[in-house]
Amino acid sequence: MAKSKYNRVLLKLSGESFCKPGESGIDGPALESLTERILEICRLGPQVAVVVGAGNFIRGESFSQTSHIPRNTADYMGMLATIINACALQETLEKSDQPTRVMSAIEVVAMCEPFIRRRAIRHFELGRVVILAGGTGNPFFTTDTCAALRAAELDVDILIKATKVDGVYSDDPEKKPDARLFEELSYDDVLKKNLRVMDHSAISLCRDNNIPIVVLNIYKKENMAKAICGEQIGTLIRSS
Repeated sequence: MAKSKYNRVLLKLSGESFCKPGESGIDGPALESLTERILEICRLGPQVAVVVGAGNFIRGESFSQTSHIPRNTADYMGMLATIINACALQETLEKSDQPTRVMSAIEVVAMCEPFIRRRAIRHFELGRVVILAGGTGNPFFTTDTCAALRAAELDVDILIKATKVDGVYSDDPEKKPDARLFEELSYDDVLKKNLRVMDHSAISLCRDNNIPIVVLNIYKKENMAKAICGEQIGTLIRSS
């Protein structure tokens, strides 16, 4: 079996990857599929961190716009939802004998540890997958920004953003079939062209800390494993 090109990787999972397309909540087979892909990465040897979103339950910004809930509260509700996803992923991974720890930016002491950088590093050293929940712990920041922030704090070698499409396109491929898939982009390309892959603060954080990003389709088998081994998969975003 090939070995990972990287020593430490961070995987950003959207909340939608926990459920069937177009649905909400947590779907058992979808969760099993995520677990298999993470286990596949672990078998290649790198230390693994996972940041989870919560779009399968709630999106704070859009929920606040369609309700009487203020954005601050709606975002905290989203942070709590990430902990639900993180705990579900933890239990499923550990059923396959992969040790994990859930660490959260907001305190939920009955279910997870607080995020402490040195403790996270120790978990890596002991062979545990570190699942990062609670976003940044602050409203008005996305889980993409959380992924970039944790990638910088934990000195990861690459950030993998798992999506439902094959990478970064010049336009929405679902609306415009002739949209072009980019194999490689610079951070500045993404910002200047306003490409909707991650929010600008996340891209800027990765650029300032020189963390390459791979955007790929999580639903295609072995995509993540191939990317970890250095194969050209999806779109690579790095310094020009």
